[in-house]
Parts: sequence; C-alpha cells; structure tokens
Amino acid sequence: MLERFFKLRENATTVSTEIIGGVTTFFVMAYIIALNPIILNYVGIPDLQSKNLGPGFAQTVAMTALCAGVLTIAMGLYANRPFAMAAGLGLNAVVAFQLVLGKPALPWQAAMGIIVLEGVAITILVLTGLREAILNAIPLVLKQAIGVGIGLFILLIGLVNSGIVIHPASGAPIVTLSALNTGPILTFMVGLVITLTLFARGVRAALLLGIIGTTIVAGVLHAIFATYVPSTAPGTAQLPASWFQAPDFSNALSGLNFNAFSILGPLAAILAVFTIMLSDFFDTMGTVVGISGQAGWLDSKGRLPGIRNILLIDSIGAAFGGLMGASSNTTYIESAAGVSAGARTGLASVTTGVLFLLAMFLAPVVAVIPPEATAPALVIVGFLMAGIASKIDFTDIELGLPALLTIVVMPFTYSITNGVGAGFVTFAFLKLVRGKASEVHWLMWVVVAAFILYFAQNIYAGAFGVGGYRE
Repeated sequence: MLERFFKLRENATTVSTEIIGGVTTFFVMAYIIALNPIILNYVGIPDLQSKNLGPGFAQTVAMTALCAGVLTIAMGLYANRPFAMAAGLGLNAVVAFQLVLGKPALPWQAAMGIIVLEGVAITILVLTGLREAILNAIPLVLKQAIGVGIGLFILLIGLVNSGIVIHPASGAPIVTLSALNTGPILTFMVGLVITLTLFARGVRAALLLGIIGTTIVAGVLHAIFATYVPSTAPGTAQLPASWFQAPDFSNALSGLNFNAFSILGPLAAILAVFTIMLSDFFDTMGTVVGISGQAGWLDSKGRLPGIRNILLIDSIGAAFGGLMGASSNTTYIESAAGVSAGARTGLASVTTGVLFLLAMFLAPVVAVIPPEATAPALVIVGFLMAGIASKIDFTDIELGLPALLTIVVMPFTYSITNGVGAGFVTFAFLKLVRGKASEVHWLMWVVVAAFILYFAQNIYAGAFGVGGYRE
C-alpha cells in the first residue's frame, strides 16, 4: 500500500529510508514547539510577559504542534514530497513585535486575523496559477543561487544555535566568534565530530543518530555543570519533570477576528496583509527551489513537476496557522535535513507530521533536545546545499553578481526573502542598463516592482501611520 501510494520505487527509496528522513526532519525543527510560544508570549521579556499580550504559552504549544502535524501530513499525502511545515520564524516575530506592539496596537486575535487574510490572498494566487507562473519565470541561475544561499543560511543557523557564532553589541562586527568556553559549544564540537564521522563513513541515518548522540552528550554535561543551559534556551538538555502534557485547544478558530481594519484603518490593514504575504510568498519559493535543487527534482529549466500541490498546501497553511492562533505556517528549510538523510517522498512528511501530533501530548520530552544538538546536522546540510555554487558562472556580472547577492544577503540578514529580493532587483537592473530588458520575463518585472515596494515599505508605511512589516 505504501509503495503504491507514495511511489517509493519510482523515487528510488524505501519505507525505512523515508521514516528515518521524517524523524530527522522532526528532530531538527522540533524546537519550534517551544520557540513559537516563547516569541508570541514574550517569554524572557518581563515587562511584556506580565501584560499577557500573547495567546498564552500552553495554548500556543498545543496549536503550534497541531498545525505543524496536520499541515505536514497534508503535504505528504497531497504533494508526495518530503517538505515539513510549521509556524514561520520571522513571521511570528512580525505578529508579536510589529502587529501586537505596533502603533496602534492590535490584540493578538486581530493580528492572527491579518495572517488569515494573508493566507487567503496567497491561496488565491496559487489557484489562479500566478504563483507557479512567477516561479517558472525565474532564471535558472537565480534558482541555483537561492539553493546556495539557503545552504549558507542553514549553516549559519547551526553555528548560531551552537553558540560558535554570536551577535555582539552595537559597534562590534556584525557576527563574530564567541569565546568558545561554554558547555553548549563543547556539546556542539563533540556532536559535530560524531555526526561528521558517521556521515563520512556513509552510515545510514547519520544525521538522526548524530542528533540523538549529541542530545545524550548534552544531558551528561548538563548533569555535571549546573549552569550548562542558558535560561532562554528552547531545549533543556535534562529529563523532564513530567513526560505527559494534556494539550490546550482553547485558541482554536481565534483568528476569525478582522478588527484590524477598524483599528488600523483599511489602507494600513491592507498594507500589512500585502507585506507579510510577500515575505511568505518568497520564503516558501526559496525553500522549495533550494531543497528541490539539492534533491535533483528540478528539470533542465529549473522547474519542479507538481509544484502547484506543494504551493497550495503551503498557502492554506498560512491561513490555517493564523486561524488556530499559531501564526503563519510555512514550508521549513529544515526539511533539507530529511532530504539529506535520503527522504524523497511524502511518507517522510507523514512521519514528521505524526511526530508533531504526538508532541502535543509529549511536549516536555521534545523540549529536552537543545539547539546545539541539532546544530551539527544543520552544518552538514548547509555544506550539501552549497555545492550548487559550482554551477554558477561568477565571471559574468549579469549572472554572477545577482547570484552572489542572493547568496550572501540571505544568511547575513537572516531572511530568505531579503536575499531573493536583492538578487532579483540586481538581475533586472543589470539587464536593463545593458539593453537586454526584453530577456527578462514580464512576470519578473512585476516581482521586481513588488520587491522595490517591499524594501521601501518603511518609507511609505510611515506615511500611513503604521510601522513596516518586513521580517
């Protein structure tokens, strides 16, 4: 039954490989179950946390896991690709710090209503074929650059999560090497040695075994050093006091609140929907193209067969996440970890989704995995994706400079959308000044215009009395 439904032989995979890939993806992205509630409820910011401005910690934990589970299973069954979904980082920060804390401020329910509308709008773009048409209009070199950029982004996330790379105080370098003197960094180094050894020797499930082994190392070190884990870490690296937690579903359907139009005014509310939609649109596009390139799914023109099914589930996920009070759900770049572990079909996504649903009841257990335990896997995945750079001609300024900007802006600004926008605008500009504007697809010009609005939003948003919403 699994062979017929997921076409395992056709995709040169097996049931065990898909399950290993799905479990790997879950472990790499399980941090979102704790991190999304932390962001939406201002945990660690006493002045804000005490005001109860967010949707509630227990409720957000339940809804984060529920949305991720349902949508990731839907992705596997409908699109038959190993992409996992969950609440989008960056987008949840927009909800918490720019919508709820904006001027004028929105209740969290009204902020989720904005997310619902954004999801509906982007779903319409999929159903009309416009989202897929835009994706197909992008030159192959930019798609390759997106894949490399995401690889470097994932690698940087791994180094930041481990504590190796830090963001110092104002006036210092943008990123720098840490003091390399903490327990989490020691854990990362040991975990990297373990994971690299397994991977280099061709051991199946090397990434998954590396995560499990590094978590054990973290637990041992935590037992030895009382100050091992910082208080803000989403993973505790110690056995939970309770293994079971009954989920709180009281926030279901909370996003059916569209008071933002009366609080912000119609024009400002539409502006918020548009700018968040743009971020969601190109984050997913970058993720899907980058991972598909790594897996070898793109055709000679850089197109992915069956991409409309992927985009439809992703678009519905944005609206569903807002509806359930978990913020916009999107396709995760961490899906690349499962693909690197061998996942090729939707069976891996179904596996990941089932684990998310179980996590609603076992959230304290999932919270054991510290970020430094998954960091070695992210470093290796980043390396694998960066290999696409060998296909890019960096000697031609028309191709090389837009590609390079895509690659470096993405990790440096911690945003897929920013990197995609920088590359697109530069590509179109160089074609224009060289008299080759006709070589750029008309849809690309539309997208470039949208990106110019995106980058300039803090200028025109101020004219309407609201803040910008760029992630």
